[in-house]
Amino acid sequence: MGAKPTPERLSLMLGMVLLMMSTIPRYLAGGHDNRFNLILIALVVVAGVAAANWRLLEAEARLRMPRLMGRLGICMVAGLVGMGLYHALFTDFIGWELLIAHGATLGLLLHALWLWVRVPS
Repeated sequence: MGAKPTPERLSLMLGMVLLMMSTIPRYLAGGHDNRFNLILIALVVVAGVAAANWRLLEAEARLRMPRLMGRLGICMVAGLVGMGLYHALFTDFIGWELLIAHGATLGLLLHALWLWVRVPS
């Protein structure tokens, strides 16, 4: 308790929101209504926690957010390209819904690893 919010944590939470949003078409196309409802609930909770963390950030920390969001965007695009190449080379066509979900997952993982390597704890 009492952990100080950081812009890095907030960027990871926003990446998690993007990841959950990217899985929505997959669940809709597959007819997974229960999973769809659960992901919507989790999406609302994580977005609420992210909003609370934004409000708790100091002004200096908020100034670092645009750069972190740019990194997140770069990682999401890299994840989509990486998964596109992987699926093009090693698997049959899986559908755009699954490709977006896998690309967002890889993108968030790349972003987390980039923060881990760059930001000393």
